[in-house]
Amino acid sequence: MAFASSISPSYSLPNLSSKPKKILTTHNKIHPLSLLQRPSIFRIGCSSPLQGRDSLNFNLSASVTTADFLLDESVGEAQLPKGDTWSIHKFGGTCVGTSERIQNVANIVVKDESERKLVVVSAMSKVTDMMYDLINKAQARDDSYVVALDAVLEKHKSTAIDLLEGDDLTIFLARLSQDISNLKAMLRAISIAGHATESFSDFVVGHGELWSAELLSAVIRKSGLACACMDTREVLVVNPTSSNQVDPDYLESGIRLEKWYSNNSSDIIVATGFIATTPQNIPTTLKRDGSDFSAAIMGALFRARQVTIWTDVDGVYSADPRKVSEAVILKKLSYQEAWEMSYFGANVLHPRTIIPVMKYDIPIVIRNIFNLSAPGTKICRPDGSENEDGQRLDSPVKGFATIDNLALVNVEGTGMAGVPGTASAIFAAVKDVGANVIMISQASSEHSVCFAVPEKEVKAVAAALEVRFRQALDAGRLSQIAVIPNCSILAAVGQKMASTPGVSATLFNALAKANINIRAIAQGCSEYNVTVVLKREDCIKALRAVHSRFYLSRTTIAMGIIGPGLIGRTLLDQLSEQAAALKEKFNIDLRVMGITGSSTMVLSHMGIDLSIWRDLQKEQGEKADMQKFVQHVHGNHFIPNTVIVDCTADSFVASHYYDWLRRGIHVITPNKKANSGPLEQYLKLRTLQRQSYTHYFYEATVGAGLPIISTLQGLLETGDKIMRIEGIFSGTLSYIFNNFVGERTFSDVVKEAKDAGYTEPDPRDDLSGSDVARKVIILARECGLKLELSDIPVKSLVPDQLKDSISADEFMQQLPQYDQDWSNQRQEAEAAGEVLRYVGVVDVVNGKGTVELRRYKKDHPFAQLCGSDNIIAFSTQRYEKQPLIVRGPGAGAEVTAGGIFSDVLRLASYLGAPS
Repeated sequence: MAFASSISPSYSLPNLSSKPKKILTTHNKIHPLSLLQRPSIFRIGCSSPLQGRDSLNFNLSASVTTADFLLDESVGEAQLPKGDTWSIHKFGGTCVGTSERIQNVANIVVKDESERKLVVVSAMSKVTDMMYDLINKAQARDDSYVVALDAVLEKHKSTAIDLLEGDDLTIFLARLSQDISNLKAMLRAISIAGHATESFSDFVVGHGELWSAELLSAVIRKSGLACACMDTREVLVVNPTSSNQVDPDYLESGIRLEKWYSNNSSDIIVATGFIATTPQNIPTTLKRDGSDFSAAIMGALFRARQVTIWTDVDGVYSADPRKVSEAVILKKLSYQEAWEMSYFGANVLHPRTIIPVMKYDIPIVIRNIFNLSAPGTKICRPDGSENEDGQRLDSPVKGFATIDNLALVNVEGTGMAGVPGTASAIFAAVKDVGANVIMISQASSEHSVCFAVPEKEVKAVAAALEVRFRQALDAGRLSQIAVIPNCSILAAVGQKMASTPGVSATLFNALAKANINIRAIAQGCSEYNVTVVLKREDCIKALRAVHSRFYLSRTTIAMGIIGPGLIGRTLLDQLSEQAAALKEKFNIDLRVMGITGSSTMVLSHMGIDLSIWRDLQKEQGEKADMQKFVQHVHGNHFIPNTVIVDCTADSFVASHYYDWLRRGIHVITPNKKANSGPLEQYLKLRTLQRQSYTHYFYEATVGAGLPIISTLQGLLETGDKIMRIEGIFSGTLSYIFNNFVGERTFSDVVKEAKDAGYTEPDPRDDLSGSDVARKVIILARECGLKLELSDIPVKSLVPDQLKDSISADEFMQQLPQYDQDWSNQRQEAEAAGEVLRYVGVVDVVNGKGTVELRRYKKDHPFAQLCGSDNIIAFSTQRYEKQPLIVRGPGAGAEVTAGGIFSDVLRLASYLGAPS
């Protein structure tokens, strides 16, 4: 292998087999090279291949010749300048994935006005995977590695032809061809042996970075600037650890950097990322995400002004934008915040990347190479500035991250309390199977310890614990070792959390309101993060709920509207008119995800455009399916809060309320069927609603837009005792009796009400009193009376002869036959100075309710109504002498839809919207 340096340390690779064998060594002299050039490819020495596959031995080395020293002495050593004059750039594989992108990187480097620049590059996109694939194929003795290697050659050859010309192109292609020939020999040897050591694999894989660095440095030189190419295996020295990581040796690396720079001084240096060497000069890598680590180490070694990590995103998001579309770019993060978010799976940086720069307060900036106008995210020591990122001033949480595919292990038993060494024994057993513990939680009682591990490792962990604690389990000192699979971790991260009371309360409240159960909790004493373990299927919903609650300060609710009839379509029009104002003024984002009628429904993944919902229903409507509708509205993980608004009067729809509430779906409705149906079902529904954080609002069931239910609930919740509720609950019947005056006939007034849209299509539905009875039973149950609808005596206004056997039209035709009877009742009331009113009464003291036609004095509040007004009088312990009166319009689509809309906003307030 070739290494770009005038002074090259000796590199050695251990043999492919684990048995010590005789090593044949060859040496190449290194001659002065151009800045593009590196020493000729190392030849591979093999002890006799006839001795068998396991006897293959390899040694790769380089030596420095006298000529090199003479050259160095003639030039003189250049001292390495350190400090703010240097800026470090790191470009990942995506950034240098094509010839066009490499040229773009060169342009960025050239335009950077820093006095000195060091550029760390990864291999071209997919090349590292291709190189590992070569090794895997060779180890499997799959001869297709030859074809795969040709693909690697062609990728870099075609890129070079696009970018370079003349001598630069000739030299690069010669080096590339020589590298490929040597790689072919190496892979052939691996194929014969049947396996390769890690260091040998690292050596092979590192070619991608070398080729990428040489291409970029040559392109920069084409612009007329001097540029040196650094093989970081000549500079970066790392000590491999047992945990698949490496620890940089900063002292030795600094010494080697000084030597390298003394012979390769340049204001622009392109360095290989990912690769390094051991103290024994064995090529190695910095493992996955190693190029970022390389850049950070170089930043520390050069004491650079700044390290810029170029990626394909605009910066660090407040949450994974693939899961939370409302996530925003963070302008600034502290080192600790970036560290915490990285550990918990956020696409920021590898946690170890931050360590080298923290010591020297070197900021890291995350930039998007495809969007140079985006300022990116700056990771640095906090400077005390407030109101970053457009967050609410009082928000202590910077962002959220998740880890999926975990399992909880719970070790529990009374014999653990006060016994030293129990935790040590538990985690020693976990260590012995090589499992990674991600989170630990223990109560102060010491009765149990639970911890999270990757799900793929939990079987081995459980088995090891069963063996380790078999005696304790048999003796009863431990009661169980339980595994809870299918878990995820959600972490809230923010440095200000340490000084802000109530963060955990807000977090748990947001999760509870999203109907999400927490399985375990952990918080370190640094208080930079709060970690919770959840069911995996709840993770995205939970992430969105807490992100909305903490960060966006905007309540987003997914709505499903059932019944786009008169009331439903009026509600949709009201929502359409107010949506923008609600979002702007109150940060409430109401998104109608679906609208369904009895035959057709329309669904949307982002929210239906309510200005054209009627057209969408006609053009994109599909066959109505209640199960699919609810699954769509609730199942989309885009929005954490879901509400179904039932605008029908259908008992079938109402029968679903219990299941919806149980699934965490809020319900809002003017439909009376659920609250006035069978008592057992009603009690079951209300018990569930009280026990959960799921809301069930039904203000419009009694007084359309009037605050009847909320007033009653307010009285009860504040300790008042309800004695009696009496009222005119039907806007239709209020209109009829308010206008049944003078010489007008009863049938004329009913016809007028029907023509005005106050009645149902069949006026008997109103005149029967059943609707008033349902309202009475709803209020009675709110007061604690356990009554069935059949317990309410109802005085029907429909003559017995006209009840069932005829159609609505025939009813209207025959109703005038009974006008004289109605006229007589009106005249009798007028003679006594009274009026007729159809009322419902809840007699709480005697535990009963009635619906009937009554007479009231003309100075009574019930006699003062006009139009379709409703009026309800609450006689209570506090309002005994003078009842509390609620009066207003009690019928009409506008006011009913307004009552429903009010419940929607009430729900938003409960979920965290500003009041």
